[in-house]
Amino acid sequence: MITSVITGDIIKSRHQNDPNIWLDTLKQTLTHLSSEKKYWDIYRGDSFQIEIRDYLASFICAVYLKACIKSIHGLDVRLAIGIGDKTYDGEKVSESTGEAFIFSGETLESLKKEKQNLQIRTTKLDLDNELNLYFKLALIAMDNWTINTAEIVKLSIENPDALQSELGKLIGINQNAVSTRQKRAYLNEINELDLMYREKIQDLITS
Repeated sequence: MITSVITGDIIKSRHQNDPNIWLDTLKQTLTHLSSEKKYWDIYRGDSFQIEIRDYLASFICAVYLKACIKSIHGLDVRLAIGIGDKTYDGEKVSESTGEAFIFSGETLESLKKEKQNLQIRTTKLDLDNELNLYFKLALIAMDNWTINTAEIVKLSIENPDALQSELGKLIGINQNAVSTRQKRAYLNEINELDLMYREKIQDLITS
């Protein structure tokens, strides 16, 4: 069985006086991505892992995680995507095993050394190198999201069919302000990257 796993940790979490501020957000985010608790876990205080069984959606799920955490002042998140097989389905995500889990965990450790905030590892090195270059370019925008731009990305992913005016009503701003924030977030380009990502991962799985 092919699956995807995102392993991550919160950057600068220890600078927060009240961990519940981001912990509650993280729990809500993980629950939104998977309502079944067995597929995600938070450990060591500020680290987490979630299995995204719809592996084609793993990139946009990572974007959503980043947007939710960056909606909190002073925080960011480091994320490692692993795609591969799942050889054992445990009662908790931490007990499951397979390539996807190993790839994700090992990649997170290398991210800390490389000081990059998003990478992927699959069974194909050439694909990894290509996607990680795209991620590095996307991070130029994503790492610099403000709270406002992160919030609009979060809302846009949660409500993919909503008009800009409808998104604006949710947070009390007008349509023009929504449009401006989406442009500053480079949301169109991120959505284009997501489409390409899905095609390349589909090709990987079916090849």
